[in-house]
Amino acid sequence: MKTTYRVLAFLVAAEVVIQAAAIAYAVFGLGKYIDDGAVVDKATQESGVTFEGVIGFIVHGINGEMVIPLIALILFVVSFFAKIRGGVLWAGILLGLVVLQVLLGFFAHEVPFLGAIHGLNALAVFTVAFMAGMRARSGAAVTASTTPADRATV
Repeated sequence: MKTTYRVLAFLVAAEVVIQAAAIAYAVFGLGKYIDDGAVVDKATQESGVTFEGVIGFIVHGINGEMVIPLIALILFVVSFFAKIRGGVLWAGILLGLVVLQVLLGFFAHEVPFLGAIHGLNALAVFTVAFMAGMRARSGAAVTASTTPADRATV
């Protein structure tokens, strides 16, 4: 279970990198589309016209709304069985950050300033996921002699 915990934590970190690449591809593709003389408005969006990079928006949406939250949830469940000191705490923090990230992504369409927080929170998701993976790698196992308070320490 320790290996599963580590793989899932690093997978969340890798997914954040994929998210950044996907949204960058989408935005630069959209920028080129506009530079080439196209116009983007509600009618264009509803007409099904595409541009190079539109797949980036699709990947970012699916990954962010379904894949990453599912991995984070599985990691949280696995954390109870992995016997890693602080593992449940790190997985819980990560799950909370992922839930916040999804909410920020939804609400930023109405309150664009939240997009900046969405970007900053992505860095927190990456950092916590990476740290959780590193902690599992370091061999910080919980033994029978540790107290419940020791298991929750960071």
